[in-house]
Amino acid sequence: MVKKQTQIQSFVSSIPKNIFAGFVVSLIALPLGLGLAIASEAPPIAGVISSVVGGILVAVLGGSNITITGPGNGLVVVLLSAITTLAAGDLQQGYLYTLAAIVISGGLMLVLGFLRMGILSDFFPSSAIQGMLAAIGIGIFAKQFHVMFGYVNIQGNTVDLLLEAPYTVYNFLLDDHSNFIAGIEGILSLLVMIYYSKIRNRYFQLIPAPMWIVVFAVGYSYYYELVLQQPYPISKELLINIPDKVLSNLAFPDFSILFQGNFINVVISITLISSIESLLSIKAVDKLDPLKRRSNVNRDLKALGIASSISGLLGGLNVVTVIARSSVSANNGATNRLANFFHASFLVLFVILFQEQLTKIPLPALAAILVYTGFKLASPKNISKIFSIGKEQLLIFLTTLLVTIFTNLISGILAGIAITFVIHTILKKSIGFFIRNIFKPNVLMYKEADEKENYYISVVNFCSFLNYSKLKSKLDQIPEHEDVIVDFSRCSFVDHTVMENLHNYIQTFISKGVYFEVIGLDLHGAHTNHPFALRRISATKRMASRNLTKRQKSLRSIAQDFNWSYKPLRKQPFQILTEFGYFKTKNISKVKNIMTNGECTLFDVIYTEGEFIAKQVIRSTMIHVKLDKSLPLFTLDRDGLFEFFYHLVGYNVITIQGHPDFSKRFFLYGNDQKEIETFFTDELVLFFESNTYYHIESTDKGLLIFHKERLASVKEIKAMSDFALRLRKTIVRKNEKIKPMQVC
Repeated sequence: MVKKQTQIQSFVSSIPKNIFAGFVVSLIALPLGLGLAIASEAPPIAGVISSVVGGILVAVLGGSNITITGPGNGLVVVLLSAITTLAAGDLQQGYLYTLAAIVISGGLMLVLGFLRMGILSDFFPSSAIQGMLAAIGIGIFAKQFHVMFGYVNIQGNTVDLLLEAPYTVYNFLLDDHSNFIAGIEGILSLLVMIYYSKIRNRYFQLIPAPMWIVVFAVGYSYYYELVLQQPYPISKELLINIPDKVLSNLAFPDFSILFQGNFINVVISITLISSIESLLSIKAVDKLDPLKRRSNVNRDLKALGIASSISGLLGGLNVVTVIARSSVSANNGATNRLANFFHASFLVLFVILFQEQLTKIPLPALAAILVYTGFKLASPKNISKIFSIGKEQLLIFLTTLLVTIFTNLISGILAGIAITFVIHTILKKSIGFFIRNIFKPNVLMYKEADEKENYYISVVNFCSFLNYSKLKSKLDQIPEHEDVIVDFSRCSFVDHTVMENLHNYIQTFISKGVYFEVIGLDLHGAHTNHPFALRRISATKRMASRNLTKRQKSLRSIAQDFNWSYKPLRKQPFQILTEFGYFKTKNISKVKNIMTNGECTLFDVIYTEGEFIAKQVIRSTMIHVKLDKSLPLFTLDRDGLFEFFYHLVGYNVITIQGHPDFSKRFFLYGNDQKEIETFFTDELVLFFESNTYYHIESTDKGLLIFHKERLASVKEIKAMSDFALRLRKTIVRKNEKIKPMQVC
């Protein structure tokens, strides 16, 4: 009851923040909604209808927390193509057909939500999605560039419009046409978008750049009418046209071409892009949530589907989750879905109270907003970023980009998927490897029982966009207050999509003060040093040693802090390990990540156990402690896992007299009971009882220490190193003849 009252109080106290956030977002959503509708050749009010319907319904029915919904940039190209082609050039009829496609697309999104297809976005390569977004940005830029200069009747595909751009600038500069002033407003509006962020005045920054453009445009019209008392020098065809009675002029969908191929293609395109854009935006906005909550993406898909269908029935565009407006909402204090609701409410007020002022906004001014948006989507910086990840990612990006521009969005994303798979098979030099393993379970997760419990996830075979959903489903099951270790040591291929998505999970968990580490990538080579680069175990040793993983860099940093040496790979055999009983039946294949100060040596070791079908590859992190004093031969183990083996080599279970708790908790094996009892003094027994359990084995001159038969995380390595140093000091104190170790 108390918890419920607290939640209600928190909800009520958050209302003012969400009202303000909703108001700020509405200032951006109004010009953007009008501009996106115009860019799609739809009536301007269609964009506002989409924002209002989406804001209200998704706020009530959705599963996200601080997202904003409305018309999206990604669908401008699809809607423009549909409106201009479905009715063979009849824009009004094409618009009605497109509304029908939006209604059906909303129904499909609803079905996807019920089928729990929120994982849909996980099956698209990240670079292909970036290429698709860049193609959308180029399409928006190509169309709106001409409108920004006052030319609204230039038609053609994306390539034709881009080639026509220099002639538009030339004609604008030389021709004395009647829309020159409108073009000037467009250019000035673009300058506002470009330089807005450079103006540091806090009062100026209270109003978003798009709304400043609206304010200047409307103010300019009143300057002519009230001050100069002259007609507004911009023709009506370049001004927004909003019906006097919006509710009585709503358009309704036409379903008469429901089963035609081109109509079905439009429905699929709208559904695909709406789903991808929304799911990616939801994941991105979750990272901005101050409370770091996870959205219910399937519930959000249902809400977006319902909102899109109703919007289409009322003459509006489809409804998607939009990242830019959601970011503005989060940055202005939004805490829940009320911000989305209030953003829609303010839009209704704007349309009712300021309808006359909206009709004074020139189309070139709105086009400038979209030109800037399109450029940001296809910015050269994005291409440079993709190239820094890897040349193969640039090839995927450009393939998706070019195919989308010259054909359509569906063909583009399919081409991106195809080229990604081809590149992966070439790098792995085996198509059969992916085909054989794609449907096999490749992710094992369990909660390790230890003093500090954590979730351990082991990934085998390969992990790419093809099967990333399996890893994601496991990660989503982990409470965000639990430590996580993801081990790729048994996985020979990890692609860029997985690396990028894992980074997002790491940021989410770390923001909550939780430990999340990726291990096992130390032998996976990469062509670049970028943390999101594709990694494969078949790469050359030179690549593996040059491109250190985050874990290896952390180990190097730890070694530097303690004045130890660090080597990523060891070329010479580590013969000392063969002296320990644990390795008598095992074959050591590789030792790597060696940290040492001459007396304590920490390392990762790869070894095999068994033969033929029963052969098992094991990777573990261990520490060897060098001692000058001869030690009794013993093994200390808590679980008794190796009891059978030690009986075979003649070891017996030894009980330390006077320490019944120790004998219950630990298995102590050896063949010289008297010498071992002498060695295990009260101080040493107390040390083991007071610290984390480790498997410990001795030879006459040293100790082998490890925790689990897996690679250790950086956090575990620090703890293991500290344990080894303190254990050595404890043993040294037993005999003053042993030279004390240097402080590390």
